[in-house]
Amino acid sequence: MTSQLPTDLQQLDAQDTLRHKRDEFSVPEDIVYLDGNSLGCLPKAVPARLAQVAQQEWGEHLIRSWTRNAEAAQDWMGLPDRVAAKLARLIGANANEVAVGDSTSVNTFKALAAAMSMAGERRVLLTDTENFPTDLYMAQGLNKLLGDTWELRSCLNTEIMEHLTPDVGALLFTEVDYRTGRKLDMKGLTARARELGILTVWDLAHSAGAFPVDLNGCGADFAVGCGYKYLNGGPGAPAFLFVAERHHDAAPVFLSGWMGHADPFEMARAYAPAAGARRYVVGTPQVLSLSALDEALNVFSDVDMHALRRKSLSLTDTFIRLMEPLTGQYPLTLVTPLNHEERGSQVSYRHPDAQQVMKKLIERGIVGDFRTPDILRFGFTPLYHRHADVERAVLGVRAVLEGQP
Repeated sequence: MTSQLPTDLQQLDAQDTLRHKRDEFSVPEDIVYLDGNSLGCLPKAVPARLAQVAQQEWGEHLIRSWTRNAEAAQDWMGLPDRVAAKLARLIGANANEVAVGDSTSVNTFKALAAAMSMAGERRVLLTDTENFPTDLYMAQGLNKLLGDTWELRSCLNTEIMEHLTPDVGALLFTEVDYRTGRKLDMKGLTARARELGILTVWDLAHSAGAFPVDLNGCGADFAVGCGYKYLNGGPGAPAFLFVAERHHDAAPVFLSGWMGHADPFEMARAYAPAAGARRYVVGTPQVLSLSALDEALNVFSDVDMHALRRKSLSLTDTFIRLMEPLTGQYPLTLVTPLNHEERGSQVSYRHPDAQQVMKKLIERGIVGDFRTPDILRFGFTPLYHRHADVERAVLGVRAVLEGQP
């Protein structure tokens, strides 16, 4: 296949205001990496930061690093709060509304436990029928802990508004569908939920770092997200939890760990919550992984998130356009919305033999991923992708579908 729009692609890359950001990542040139929505590429500054933490902070200063250089913001104790402040800008929150640590699953449990305890007499939790499994598992496990006193009601994420009824106490939805890339109207849904007195828990796993998120502007109550996808914090990077400031006094802390205490080293026998969202930090900060995430987030320090969103849409628009002829020749069905307001930063297609197609794509150096039962998923990370990468990806897809060796 010859590129249909080589001049246009060259112009788009030449006009890209974020093109210099690619140089801040270790992006393999021998592949087209379209799986940053599962694991982001390595920021080049991270290895040196990890070496410093391991060799100097741990190797030389040992336990003193927990509080050493607190004035210079280089102490380990303050690391979760410093990372929270960097994250807050990307998700439309105040720094004191974000807690960093643990996994997305654990933070989902924290948020759900708080929201469900605040729901009064209502006992319905509304979620997406096809939500990411860990969200569903956390809800199921928490309900068992509560004696199965809640109804876990689900609906398609295209039909949420009609299911926001007065008996619903809380809702749990992922803003961007991990399979299809469909982006929900978080602002509109949250506004309607608030009118009905329903507490909202949003999963931002495929949102944070991919486009502007405005939790406070939307009036969200709780949110969770991970650090290793579009935030590029590395495999198993710590996750985050958002709790709106208006709920800090009312939202219970059920996983009340010592690092969430107002004065951890007082070693008091009764829990007293720290100020702000820090109270939701459970155990000892994961210094190595937190340091990697802290350094990775510096890549965003000068990024206009609206410019990032424009590039994301341009990349995905181009991919969809170049893939269109293939959808007419092969059993490929686009499942990602064409409407920009309803699209995240990935493009997905259904194919009856999707698993084998993706396996062959990866063998050719086009690294996307497969999601059951029949989804080909291609993630686009505006910080390091070019429109030239889009063309290479489509050429690879065509070659696989044509059965080229």
